[in-house]
Amino acid sequence: MELRVLQYFLAVAREENITKAAALLHITQPTLSRQLMQMEEELGVKLFRRGKHNILLTEEGMLLRRRAQEIVDLAEKTAKELKHEEETVSGEISIGCGETQNMKPLSEMIASFRQKYPDVSFHIYTAIADDVKERLENGLLDMGLLLEPVEISRYHYVRMPLREKWQVLLRRDMELAEKHKITPDDLAGVPLIIAKRQSVRNELENWFGYDKEKLHVVSTCNLSHHNQSIMVESGIGVALVMEFACNQNTLCLRPLDPEIKSGCVLVWKKNLTLSLTMIRFIQHVKEYLDREG
Repeated sequence: MELRVLQYFLAVAREENITKAAALLHITQPTLSRQLMQMEEELGVKLFRRGKHNILLTEEGMLLRRRAQEIVDLAEKTAKELKHEEETVSGEISIGCGETQNMKPLSEMIASFRQKYPDVSFHIYTAIADDVKERLENGLLDMGLLLEPVEISRYHYVRMPLREKWQVLLRRDMELAEKHKITPDDLAGVPLIIAKRQSVRNELENWFGYDKEKLHVVSTCNLSHHNQSIMVESGIGVALVMEFACNQNTLCLRPLDPEIKSGCVLVWKKNLTLSLTMIRFIQHVKEYLDREG
């Protein structure tokens, strides 16, 4: 399966129209149609459901779309790296990040690094730790900014300076909002919106201790304080989140008692040949942390 054909497939999947995709790709519609049919024959599956005015992906097509995008992204990333001479500090560094206050010191590191090496650009991919680690393993990311608890035995890492404090996000008009701190007993039977990551759920269950059977989980989320805020405002439940700047008019944050704090690490894969740009950035990160520490 050629990379060029995967790019054709992705264009059709994106546009949901062969005519539009052919125009964007600067090829004829019959040529594009023939390439797609040959791809389906090669794979032995139907990738599209063809209608009068549009073309939609089948389940097999949706699976291929995800894998094809990863392959194309990796090919483009590799091509960018190979274009730059070994002694030149340039190119792109891609970093996967969770929603964490440690984005502030990381952003300061990026800004000061670019002052020194303006030909380096950064791509930030926001996702939960499990997704970031998968993309690190597949070579789609260079580094990951991961919230603990997380397994990092396969990575080199530096510890970030800020400790994240777990909070309860709730509506101001709730009786629970009158409390200064929230205990496990306070949340017994209360509808909860919590993180989907199993390692995080385990930590929260440990916090509840013997009362963990009283957890009333009504929704899980992977990311997005914005979406969690909307869900809390709508009365779905209260959310267990990392501290962030919420809408003070309708919502409030209350710390847990006993408190839970999570560390954050910036990781990159072991046993990997690093580009000069990555080596320089890692040095820059370590110097910044030593200086600020």
